[in-house]
Amino acid sequence: MVRYEYPFNESIRTMLRLEQLFDRLGQLMPRDAALDHHFALTTIFEIVDVASRADLKSDLLKDLERHKTQYQGYRGNPAISEAALDAVLGKIEHSFNGLNTLPGKAGAALSGNEFLMAIRSRINIPGGTCEFDLPAYYAWQQHDATRRRTDLLQWISTLTPLAEALNVLLGLLREAGAPQRVVAQGGQFQQSLPTGKAYHLLRLRLDGALGLVPEISGHRLMVSIRLMRADAEGHLRPAIEDQAFELTLCS
Repeated sequence: MVRYEYPFNESIRTMLRLEQLFDRLGQLMPRDAALDHHFALTTIFEIVDVASRADLKSDLLKDLERHKTQYQGYRGNPAISEAALDAVLGKIEHSFNGLNTLPGKAGAALSGNEFLMAIRSRINIPGGTCEFDLPAYYAWQQHDATRRRTDLLQWISTLTPLAEALNVLLGLLREAGAPQRVVAQGGQFQQSLPTGKAYHLLRLRLDGALGLVPEISGHRLMVSIRLMRADAEGHLRPAIEDQAFELTLCS
């Protein structure tokens, strides 16, 4: 099964982009090749660029505080496990404190590192990080993998609170949705959304063996999904058969 996610607002869109970048970074860091660590650095710079939005940190803190208040309201509910509630509140509190004590924007501390800024200024230029352009960076790439990884871990330490906050918030959002089995009639599916309730994320699970690709669009009142299939030349064409899939709306 292949899972697709569609954000209903710009805030969730930014969070999903950052999550994808942190996931890529987590896969590149344990590897030993200098090329993998080069792309780990590229990913760090991408994270800093995406996280540079002025209100991102304050928005995440507000969301964490809102969830904290919501879950504290479950105290004394016989249907809620106190141990599970304490675990969730502990994660929220830890993420809030870590992000709140972070000075400035996420990754702002890296801007004072001349070595990194020299790399960043040239890394988007095709071939711009050759040894004759950045000899210090080329020398760094010749170090053993352990030393390079130690440096990378130090550089991303100021980004870790952001990653933890994203992990908590997106986890809570995804858990808030209830999956339902629906059918796209003739490859098309539409569903009206109830007024008075704000949905933030759509999740869709589809059997990958079917060779179908969902084109998703949506807003606060309606969600629309069209199933597509690639032809021999790779162009996406509308699928015309009825097809069931799993749909989850998260608020």
